[in-house]
Amino acid sequence: MAKPLIQMALDSLDFDATVGLATLVAPHVDIFEIGTPCIKHNGINLVRELRARFPDKLLLVDLKTMDAGEYEATPFYAAGADICTVLGVSGLATCQGVIKAANAHGAEAQIDLINVEDKIACARATADAGAQIMGIHTGLDAQAAGHTPFADLNDIAALGLPVRISVAGGIKPSTVQDVVRAGANIIVVGAAIYGAASPADAAREIRELVDAV
Repeated sequence: MAKPLIQMALDSLDFDATVGLATLVAPHVDIFEIGTPCIKHNGINLVRELRARFPDKLLLVDLKTMDAGEYEATPFYAAGADICTVLGVSGLATCQGVIKAANAHGAEAQIDLINVEDKIACARATADAGAQIMGIHTGLDAQAAGHTPFADLNDIAALGLPVRISVAGGIKPSTVQDVVRAGANIIVVGAAIYGAASPADAAREIRELVDAV
């Protein structure tokens, strides 16, 4: 298994604060995720800025596309995104549109399985359609209700699909190694880093924990 990648969720609405946080944690992470509220507020210019500043990092734009998949994703891939997300609940046709746009730009499409009722069926169908990444995503509201991503991660990992598995949802130093051992290829960390007194130190700790597994 290849070394898991660490994805930093950039969730601030502030353009300069987002760039500043990315700069602090860059030595310790592999993927910068421009979170959904962040991309809605700042738009495609933030993609271009991060692409110019961090040419060696993967950029994920968390569009959570629900319709018009190819049309919505295409300009973000053209601006430098390596990965865009589409909601599994959008249906296969919309997912196929984002996959088509990704393929046209030598990039990747990630299926976000948040709120998908039959995650196994969705993962199989979209993997067959060419999706490269499955996103196991326990949202903030679900986290507040006590849910974790582990059951879904185990179910999707057991399928043996030819995709990478990304896991997001309250991951922190005390749980990150369990996520890696359960089969995650991409570890998404947000508040555990940006909410820390020193985001750079927190990112370094996560990196060391992941690498030690």
